[in-house]
Amino acid sequence: MGAPEINAFLTHLAVKGNVSASTQNQALAALLFLYRQVLGRRIGELGEVVRARKPRRLPVVMTRDEVKMLIDHLTGDKQLMASLLYGAGLRLTECLNLRVHDIDFARDEITIRDGKGGKDRVTMLPGSIRKPLQEHLQWVRRIHERDLAEGWGRVLMPFALARKYPNASAEWGWQWVFPQENRWKNRKTGEEGRHYVHETILQRAVKEAARKAGIVKCVSCHSFRHAFATHLLESGYDIRTIQELLGHKDVSTTMIYTHVLNKGGQGVQSPLDRL
Repeated sequence: MGAPEINAFLTHLAVKGNVSASTQNQALAALLFLYRQVLGRRIGELGEVVRARKPRRLPVVMTRDEVKMLIDHLTGDKQLMASLLYGAGLRLTECLNLRVHDIDFARDEITIRDGKGGKDRVTMLPGSIRKPLQEHLQWVRRIHERDLAEGWGRVLMPFALARKYPNASAEWGWQWVFPQENRWKNRKTGEEGRHYVHETILQRAVKEAARKAGIVKCVSCHSFRHAFATHLLESGYDIRTIQELLGHKDVSTTMIYTHVLNKGGQGVQSPLDRL
């Protein structure tokens, strides 16, 4: 079997199987890997494959009251993480990957390093969580100092910085804002350190909080980011400003939330501070 059979199979998935575009793409990728890497065969032109349509779905957006109820049903660092997701428009991985030096309390800014598409960006630090975040970091610093006293206290460094700056992984500025409760251990070298909190911990907490709050919408951690964008637009901030805060490459991605209201973007205030 070659290109004609692959073409027929992919078309069958779309027409008869009614699969999503991502499922069809996954099937194609698996077949290409099989032929090229396992069988060592070249595949010719696939021809006109009937492509599954990629659905254009609207995001689930919570109201301000629903956001407040959901955050109020969270506690500790989980409440702080959820507040950052909504208050700064962060993706879940961006929040978990925050390091201490990424938060600038003097300028009320948060720097997102190596975000989606390998881009850095700056967003606001909500004033209402400034003090709770500072108290949280004091607690994290005590943990870090204890780890250092026990001979550990190092974190994984991005790219080749571990070789370029061998001692930087123990510095306070490089530590995770939300470290794991337990240290990881390298069985080969015996080294111990801390990684950031696993994403499933907050995902499960948000699901449970939504159930307790009586929110029937299918909300997730990403719903906070949708609410961030929508509530800023409702407050009159312009679409280009929100695009920059979200880190969208194209403004058409941001346009999905609502119609543009050109009222300027100077002095952007986090929607968390308006709850």
